[in-house]
Amino acid sequence: MKQQLCRFIYHRLLGWKTVVTVPFHEKCVICAAPHTSNWDLLIGELFYGSLGRNASFMMKKEWFFFPLNLVFKAMGGIPVNRGKKNSLVDQMARRFASCSRFNLAITPEGTRKANPEWKKGFYYIALQAQVPIMLFGIDYPSKTITCTKAIMPSGDIEKDMRDIKRYFMQFTGRHPEYFSVGEI
Repeated sequence: MKQQLCRFIYHRLLGWKTVVTVPFHEKCVICAAPHTSNWDLLIGELFYGSLGRNASFMMKKEWFFFPLNLVFKAMGGIPVNRGKKNSLVDQMARRFASCSRFNLAITPEGTRKANPEWKKGFYYIALQAQVPIMLFGIDYPSKTITCTKAIMPSGDIEKDMRDIKRYFMQFTGRHPEYFSVGEI
């Protein structure tokens, strides 16, 4: 029922399309970019739900107040305290180890504003959990979410991050001026 509703809203009402050419994994980090609007979360949830899949996502704990906390938790939200030094990489790697299925969506920019210095936590989580990183590009002009590449982290973060950033250069966010891959 949820899948049909998500399909109807995502494809029919909103007119979005899907291009996925890589196989899905029971466990993976979903690297989604560009992230330039709050709408990205809703569009992404509808997209993933239309495929019959569930993904969790991390969000600053300040957004988890009543009644939004109920909505975000139902969507798979994980509140994050960004002020404390609490190894999110270790926490998420343990979660991967304890679950038979776990897809964790992360936006590498870490913000909706232009940030040429991408956060690398998604990479370290995938590396430590030994799961692939699926690259999902959000393209507003064509209203398409695309995943044609997945990588297994090699440990050579500089090389892998260059490849990841190059992949995302082909996509345009809702607010293009808020997206930057920085120096490659």
